Amino acid sequence: MKTALALALVMTSFAVPGLAQQAADAPAPAGVQTPVLTLDWERLYTGSLWGKRVAREIEAASNDLRTENNRIASQLEAEERDLTDRRPKMDPAAFQAAADAFDKRATAIRAAQKAKSEAIQQQINNERQGFLQAVMPKLDEVLHARNAEVVLDSRVIIRGLSSADVTEQLGKRIDAEVGDGAGRVQASVPVAGAQSPDAKDATPEDGADKSAGAPADSAEAKEGGVYVDDSLNTKAKTGGDPALNGGDPPDPTPPFGLGKPKTQN
Repeated sequence: MKTALALALVMTSFAVPGLAQQAADAPAPAGVQTPVLTLDWERLYTGSLWGKRVAREIEAASNDLRTENNRIASQLEAEERDLTDRRPKMDPAAFQAAADAFDKRATAIRAAQKAKSEAIQQQINNERQGFLQAVMPKLDEVLHARNAEVVLDSRVIIRGLSSADVTEQLGKRIDAEVGDGAGRVQASVPVAGAQSPDAKDATPEDGADKSAGAPADSAEAKEGGVYVDDSLNTKAKTGGDPALNGGDPPDPTPPFGLGKPKTQN
């Protein structure tokens, strides 16, 4: 009898730590009051209906701009070859005037295309800001409901219980109550399919010399004598939006526009 009791006590001493570990690892029950919450901002945005819409629109705008850049570059390259072929028969002064006119026009085209590229990046930033503004009231409600005092970016958390993460919960609310956010942010990107005038159509009316060429070996020469900036359409800079191929996710820092949670009573 004593032996059986002693054995039972020994078995219990081994079983209790296991049960304690299971209790520690178990998720918190619904409605638990958590003073600290975590949130993955990037996953919240890219996984939302809003973020997915923006990704589609940015991809379409980038493809349109890339196509437009290639078309303009090809036209300018053809003009450069034409002027090179005609140069032996042209008066030096006339050739210089034509070359200067082309250089001026190519510079204007480059600036216009670069502005479109920058507009795409600006649209990305504006959409993110709009999303954050829509998220904040919902996040405040979650804070109050969970009796929490602070929300931390989950990407800087070393270890924590999954019950503290509200990314999925908040994402479902945003999708259901806000939707894809279409029309909530003023567009800065040119309308898809709205092409710039052909390079030849932008040439000044100067008679036979309206085709001109620029030195192809200049510092900014690219794609036939003109540098067309499409860097935002090929590879985003570090910290850029992942919607653009090659972009790295933002650093785990609070997003711009992040306001402090409302003080709880």
